[in-house]
Amino acid sequence: MSETTTPDTATVVLVHGAFADASSWKGVIARLQAKGVAVTAPANPLRGIAADAAYIAAVLDQIDGPVVAVGHSYGGAVITNAATKAKNVVALVYVAAFASDEGEILGEAEGGSKDSVLNSALVSRQYPTANGGSATEFYIDPAKARDVFAGDLSDEEAALIAATQRPVADLAFGEPSGPPAWKHLPSWAVVATGDKAAGTDVVRSMAERAGATITDVAGSHVIMISQPQAVTDVILDAVGAVRSAAGVGSIG
Repeated sequence: MSETTTPDTATVVLVHGAFADASSWKGVIARLQAKGVAVTAPANPLRGIAADAAYIAAVLDQIDGPVVAVGHSYGGAVITNAATKAKNVVALVYVAAFASDEGEILGEAEGGSKDSVLNSALVSRQYPTANGGSATEFYIDPAKARDVFAGDLSDEEAALIAATQRPVADLAFGEPSGPPAWKHLPSWAVVATGDKAAGTDVVRSMAERAGATITDVAGSHVIMISQPQAVTDVILDAVGAVRSAAGVGSIG
């Protein structure tokens, strides 16, 4: 590791998932900043595994020093792929997230979930492509957003999420994943016990397969909004483990 990539300059990169934006991390960001941890939350394009992973990998590559990559929901699949391309990632944290394997298609993995009811709440729409054609993207039916996505938030918070949600392209759940970074990087996972979107069962089985250090937290799919301290604690555990392994002091 070079002098410009010392663990005490590690940056936490928070990657949001489908139907969300970077503001979903605001409670976590505030807590990390209060601990003096460098943090950034880039926009995830939500256009497909390959395109999104390439974009996030470029973001990671341009950060000086090591990175702890954190993904929520579909963002977990994105960091799984992006971190194989960006060589400065030293740890992964999955927050109610998919830790996908090579060749795995998220839509098929979700099909076997007994906990997820997301598919019943999706609304498809068309968007124009660069070649003059069209492609499919998905939204959550606003009337179902609270029950499916944000069951432990207030009605007002859930309504805001429903109104500001960003659509995800069909490719995100229909494109095969690439080689997973969790095969060579240490990983942590927050499993939301009331996750009806990604599905608690799917998230847990993927985290176990990845050999992640798992923390169960009671809450919905948007656990980083409803339980930001619990999520922050797991991220700090990952940052602390990386620092400790490199012989750097603890976080203040």
